[in-house]
Amino acid sequence: MNLKTRITEDMKSAMRARDSARLSTIRLLLAAIKQREVDERIVLDDPAVIAVIDKMIKQRRESIVHFEAGKRPELAAAERAEIELLQSYLPQRMSEAEVDDAIADAIASEDAGGMAAMGKVMAALKPKLAGRVDMAQVSAKVKAKLSG
Repeated sequence: MNLKTRITEDMKSAMRARDSARLSTIRLLLAAIKQREVDERIVLDDPAVIAVIDKMIKQRRESIVHFEAGKRPELAAAERAEIELLQSYLPQRMSEAEVDDAIADAIASEDAGGMAAMGKVMAALKPKLAGRVDMAQVSAKVKAKLSG
């Protein structure tokens, strides 16, 4: 079963269980997926759906920061609950050691010797790591390895 089908089935089960918080989050996710499909005139595969989920999680993390700065802990808690649900659709998270190994392999395979090769290394890493680790952290690690 592909990821989009699984999300649709989870929406149906949330409707049956009358779980309104879960249902609204899943509906937002399906709407974002559908919007991207309509905009790009394609049917999203699992990696593209994972990219949509990653984007939604990032948006919610930014919202949490703003809600906490605005002294709205109840809204920040709601965003955290949405993040938890969205993360359940992502693949297994990678450990730091696995990420470091993947970075080392990508640097070796791209024969990267400096910061000029950062784009090539990140392009090689993105399909392997997307949805399994925060790509901003990966980018920082690659930058550190290539510069020093």
